[in-house]
Amino acid sequence: MNRLNKSIDELLETYRTHNMLNHPGDSNLPSRASIERILTGLDELIFPGFRDSSGLTKNNLELITAEKVYQLARQLIRETEKSLVFFSRIDENCQLKNCHTSAVLLVESFFSALPELRRLLFSDLQASFRSDPAAKSTDEVILSYPGFQAIVVHRLANYFWKANVPLIPRMMSELVHGRTGIDIHPGAEIGEAFFIDHGTGVVIGETAIIGKNVKVYQGVTIGALSVRKGEREHKRHPTIEDDVTIYAGAAILGGKTVIGKGSVIGGNVWITDSVPPGSTIHLGKAVYPDAILKSQANSAF
Repeated sequence: MNRLNKSIDELLETYRTHNMLNHPGDSNLPSRASIERILTGLDELIFPGFRDSSGLTKNNLELITAEKVYQLARQLIRETEKSLVFFSRIDENCQLKNCHTSAVLLVESFFSALPELRRLLFSDLQASFRSDPAAKSTDEVILSYPGFQAIVVHRLANYFWKANVPLIPRMMSELVHGRTGIDIHPGAEIGEAFFIDHGTGVVIGETAIIGKNVKVYQGVTIGALSVRKGEREHKRHPTIEDDVTIYAGAAILGGKTVIGKGSVIGGNVWITDSVPPGSTIHLGKAVYPDAILKSQANSAF
């Protein structure tokens, strides 16, 4: 027991020296377990009857929906308030006494936006079913596709990111990252009808902009070139225009890199320069819509 007491003393000393300690009392940080429960509840709300066994019927749909909304709103307000209190210690995001009111307004706005988020997710669902011959039904996509699951959570996390809620968006994105192997920063802007096939190893960075009807396969990186910490406010990740397909293992890097509309990027290519619309690029070969552009873009792969 003496050895254990010595270990306890040494452990407490690291708390004092290195911190890494959640803030006690009312200034506690958001709970990872609570955020996970909230995500589960939102998933049930977005896809009624798919995620739970509550005996959903047409007759009780309104009642169950109302119960879920009020329950989730209470949980979200609590965790959002914690986030705002945390941020108020490092920046004047809200005065401590106003953080609760700010949290309530943010959560009310989120639920007002939920119908539009469902519309976006419907476009993603249709893209997944339309793009994958292996998908037998949209129900199968909802129940079992990790790429679609990652997109669902990203749409939610992105809302809180744009609302300047600290911590929670990253917690959401990392929870689904751990489940699916798909790492989408909540700051990434992604257009409708987005499809991730297979998904494992996909990485999409904070300042990436992705247009409509884009299809991405496993192992794709839409990332940054090496940058200094002080450059975090700059655009560091590529822009992918509408109707682009990016095959497995491709790495597209840099904030000035633009992949033009309708382009096809082959597997395992490395791209750090812009690609004109309508291009097809794969290892050892590039086909551009205008031969004059070929010499300008040869460095792209």
